[in-house]
Amino acid sequence: MGNLSRLLLWDFKRASWQYDVIVVLILAFIFVTPSNIFRDQPKAANVVMLPAEQGTGLFWIAPQLLTGVPAAEHVSKASALVRAQYKRRVTVTRVEPLMDSEDDITGYMAYTQQ
Repeated sequence: MGNLSRLLLWDFKRASWQYDVIVVLILAFIFVTPSNIFRDQPKAANVVMLPAEQGTGLFWIAPQLLTGVPAAEHVSKASALVRAQYKRRVTVTRVEPLMDSEDDITGYMAYTQQ
């Protein structure tokens, strides 16, 4: 029981072989453990293309990308974001905010013509 408590409390002198083994085990855990064990998900794209009718485009834009941008400049900023994300020459015709039940902006819908 004494060795187990020393192991759990990391009660070994630095540079001893026991200390080095614990450090190696910790590093192995960090670098060898697959990310899906912790359900680590990649960050969602900030600009997402949605299905739309032929000849038009529909994009969802994360709210933080247009925060602080005056409403008059939403169309030009949205056009630049879509072009940067998808490398396509599109013209955004209008941008509408999406609101939740508490009137907080959850994103923006950008409508385009191709």
